[in-house]
Amino acid sequence: MLFIDGAWTPAASGREFASRDPASGEVLGTVADAGREDAVAAVAAAQRAFRAWSKQTAHQRSAVLHRAWQLMTERREELATLMTREQGKPLKMARNEVGYAADFLLWFAEEAKRVYGETIPSARADQRFIVMHQPVGVAAMITPWNYPISMLTRKIAPALAAGCTVVVKPAEQTPLCAIATVKLLEEAGVPAGVVNLVTSSDPGPIGDVMLGEPAVRKISFTGSTEVGKVIAARAAEQMKRVSLELGGHAPFLVFNDADPVHAAKGAAAIKLLNTGQACICPNRLFVQRSIVEPFAATLRDRLEKVVAGHGLTSGVGVGPLIDEQALAKMQRQVDDALAKGAEVLAGGKRLTGPEYDKGCFWEPTVLRGVTPDMLVYREETFGPIAPIVEFDDEDEVLEMANDTTYGLASYVYTRDLSRALRTAEALDFGIIGINDVNPTSAAVPFGGIKESGLGREGARQGIHEYLDEKVCGIAL
Repeated sequence: MLFIDGAWTPAASGREFASRDPASGEVLGTVADAGREDAVAAVAAAQRAFRAWSKQTAHQRSAVLHRAWQLMTERREELATLMTREQGKPLKMARNEVGYAADFLLWFAEEAKRVYGETIPSARADQRFIVMHQPVGVAAMITPWNYPISMLTRKIAPALAAGCTVVVKPAEQTPLCAIATVKLLEEAGVPAGVVNLVTSSDPGPIGDVMLGEPAVRKISFTGSTEVGKVIAARAAEQMKRVSLELGGHAPFLVFNDADPVHAAKGAAAIKLLNTGQACICPNRLFVQRSIVEPFAATLRDRLEKVVAGHGLTSGVGVGPLIDEQALAKMQRQVDDALAKGAEVLAGGKRLTGPEYDKGCFWEPTVLRGVTPDMLVYREETFGPIAPIVEFDDEDEVLEMANDTTYGLASYVYTRDLSRALRTAEALDFGIIGINDVNPTSAAVPFGGIKESGLGREGARQGIHEYLDEKVCGIAL
């Protein structure tokens, strides 16, 4: 069912599509397959609801988000189980994501009350300036499948806190997670029309409405750089505000003064996050030549010990990829690397057998001897392949790390404080983890530079993405 103007309704066409478990192929349920007519209705509902919602006090909006946080916290296990079945990540990771998603509800419940203005001194004695912030209006959101609940709250929470109303189009692979999240917001007291959900198997017509309707003043998208560029170009036709969280190609720098075993353990953990299907996963592991052996051995051992399987099975540490297309990309990158001289230290192929054949499973893989002419060095992998690249000195590795159009996340392992600060300043990335593979939180800004996107989510910056700034000059 679609959620439009506070009511759960079928698509105008009556069409539906199925949601499947990527580990087993099992159909989990069917949902309404929205089209253009439904998207137009959702935008109209959001526009009608905007005035009343934006006029509510910050404390009133905060109370709704705080109640949503309470509900999500209470239903963590239920939501995590649904996420594991629909998206595939192991249950422990799904629980962590639900907690992360709830953090955004709580954070922006508080930030709603901290949208401050300012006064500016005038050169004229009879004049005063006041700066105020007001909600931009209707915000349209397109969310990805890899984090199907936290990417919803990371966008919806700041928009509602700011006083905006929203229309959400979730990924076609994970509509059930989106429905569960919106039902929770409805129960928390979000008024009719403030949040509208349009699930669809075809994002094209929905996106056309979001980009074409003048009532939509803000677009927030998380997904590929290719699609993000199209959205930015279309949004410019009406000068819509945009937030774009796009692809990544994170470098992971390990210098010879670091503990190679500790660094390899960190690399293994973040590489297999969500089966490697996270935009902050490291895609190029740059290791100083003198410590490659212990690093590679530890990484190989860690990845070989990880159990792959259905995320609800006890002991499983890595789940399936999202679909067959993702598997084909893994095969293409590995084949290309081997043809150009790389060596497989672990994994390297699709997992087969009774528990794997109906799903999309790839062995956690370590490649050594990776060079810049290989696809795995240039393309975002979005899967459990860890390519090791050897380097000799700091200047060399910084040049290699920055040799990409992406600029989202990066990682540095070193015990040298001066080197840590030098590399952090020199790396062309929006997020840098120094001896840390979890440099994210609801309290800090998330986003990239270059072709990894525009704007920031989370932190105090997140709510300002949904606010216009006005200046009021007053003559006395």
